[in-house]
Amino acid sequence: MSLSSDTPRPRIARLKAAMAAQGIDVLVSFKPEHTFYMSGFNPILYSHPVIAILPAEGAPTLLVHALRDAHGRDEGFLSDLRAYGVWSTTKTMGPNWQDALAAILAEKGLEGARIGLEADSTPVARWKTVEGLMPKAELVDSSALIDRCRLIKDPDEIANARIAAEMADLGMEAAIAALAAGGTEREAHTASQAAMNAHWTHKLPDTVEVADFGGLEGGMVNGLSTWVLSGPRMFRNCDNSITRTPQQGEFCAIFIWSIANGIHAENERTVAIGPAPDKRRRALDTILKIREEITPVMTPGTPLAELYNITRRGLIEAGYDANIPGRIGHTIGIGAHEHFSLDGKTDVILEPGMLFTLEPNLRIPDQDVSTQISDTILITETGHEFLTRSRGGYIEV
Repeated sequence: MSLSSDTPRPRIARLKAAMAAQGIDVLVSFKPEHTFYMSGFNPILYSHPVIAILPAEGAPTLLVHALRDAHGRDEGFLSDLRAYGVWSTTKTMGPNWQDALAAILAEKGLEGARIGLEADSTPVARWKTVEGLMPKAELVDSSALIDRCRLIKDPDEIANARIAAEMADLGMEAAIAALAAGGTEREAHTASQAAMNAHWTHKLPDTVEVADFGGLEGGMVNGLSTWVLSGPRMFRNCDNSITRTPQQGEFCAIFIWSIANGIHAENERTVAIGPAPDKRRRALDTILKIREEITPVMTPGTPLAELYNITRRGLIEAGYDANIPGRIGHTIGIGAHEHFSLDGKTDVILEPGMLFTLEPNLRIPDQDVSTQISDTILITETGHEFLTRSRGGYIEV
């Protein structure tokens, strides 16, 4: 998504406020999701490090390899973009990122700074490299700081979540239609992805990208993802679809992650293939009832853990006390699964601008019963909004 460098980003202000509270002078980030968060630039393939440098005082800088220079200038929202390496006639700071990073930090007067670096995603060798580059600096873990800031979405992130959710809804309806026609897991899978891609191809402008975040050895140019698992395969939770045709009386789970300009939405449904046997219908009805009980309390000020506690109480009352899940959802945004889980331990309090998935579920292996229903939820000033809106409830084909 092309964004003006003059447009303020509330997330940068949140990061700086958190840095000040923890006495961090500069964030140095290598994590793809975080360099994108701070810059708006996703090169898709991270075969050369992309580095975001955010000082507590002053403007942020993005450091990229020379071959990503033009791409970064076109798509990122930072005005200060520097390059390293050798690529055609691109002007660079030198042959490697190490010398370039050291020069940028020295330029900003941060040689002896307290540097925040993500310990949960920075390889030990790279951490030691940065220590060697800045021997007078103190390196501290900034992982939790950035994860907390990511909880609240900026207006552009929310707008992209809506686009992603619309594509997920279209993919869900296509998958259900394929199952209704007697299709296999794989046929429902491909029908879903075809519907999402058709919408992206014909209905959305060039400013909407569906790329996800790659790594050192590969990129992900299309992050519109579906997988379908039927019958006993539902217990795998995440796996490739196969050519199995769901059987009468079975449940079939459809899982969808969609993405628009780096922001994800999730839509998951359990579909009954013909009338469901009593044990499966009762489990699904229990989950649907619990979702109805949770919905009114999804408002600012509610502890996220309370949503889990409502689920736990509902499952115990229904006699499923041996089958209580460890969590019933997770935060979502730049990550399809962001850091915080909807469990009984999280200390997160719901605030406007938060995005999360709601997926209370039941897994009863000895009865061959499994359910999976998930929606992407936005917390608003007065309550909540379901961003995914495809048909819910009991679905039978």
